[in-house]
Amino acid sequence: MNDARTPPPLKPADFHILLALLDGSRHGYEIMKEVERESEGAVRLEVGTLYRLLARLLEAGWIEEAEEDGRRRNYRLTRLGRRTLRSEAERLALVVDRLRLRKLLPQGDI
Repeated sequence: MNDARTPPPLKPADFHILLALLDGSRHGYEIMKEVERESEGAVRLEVGTLYRLLARLLEAGWIEEAEEDGRRRNYRLTRLGRRTLRSEAERLALVVDRLRLRKLLPQGDI
């Protein structure tokens, strides 16, 4: 259960898009490929879906448009997006810790 201070968990696609932008700006195709690579194929984004998600992330203030690369529009994380990604990473780390305590995952690094 979330309280007013705890943001709700991110959707997997949102998390992976923000993660793809952690190291710098990217255009849509690069984001699609990085999400697929980083998620080991678990998250695959179609072009139409990607741009709907990017529009929603722009509206939420988690990403912003960066410099254009020819005809390609680039996106980058905002400070709010970086804080959101960090908050989700911390939430996931807590889940992993709980799973290790219950011996569902091995102790130490995976």
